[in-house]
Amino acid sequence: MLRFAHGRGMDLTVIETMPMGEIDEDRTDRYLPVSVLCQNLEKQFTLKDIPFKTGGPARYVEVAETRGRLGFITPMTHNFCEGCNRVRLTCTGTLYMCLGQNDAADLRGVLRATKDPAALAASIDQAIARKPKGHDFVIDRENRPAVHMSVTGG
Repeated sequence: MLRFAHGRGMDLTVIETMPMGEIDEDRTDRYLPVSVLCQNLEKQFTLKDIPFKTGGPARYVEVAETRGRLGFITPMTHNFCEGCNRVRLTCTGTLYMCLGQNDAADLRGVLRATKDPAALAASIDQAIARKPKGHDFVIDRENRPAVHMSVTGG
């Protein structure tokens, strides 16, 4: 697959299982650390760390044999929060500062309570100030965060 995709000019991104929220199944039995994946890939390919960045949390390597990029998103084995500048706003006006934490701000309530744009700006500023320095993705944890990506449309 790697040769196929890179041979057609595609870059690939692989993501570890993200244990977020309550779902109908336990995905921990399908958890594959990216470190193990890289060890397996390096049996056939030469991977070289590169400084390529996008707006997302992926870390990239170049695959020497294909000259393509391969991105890894590692919420479990590498807490990428230090570079995260994202928040998520739902269609119901809930602002989530991190998908790995339960904290959220109700912007709809602010908009319904006042027409003052300064009040909305202040609420957003207060929410952003609470953005955590790290997430809470732990594969074997019993009490996982309640936010699931499907809540925010992702």
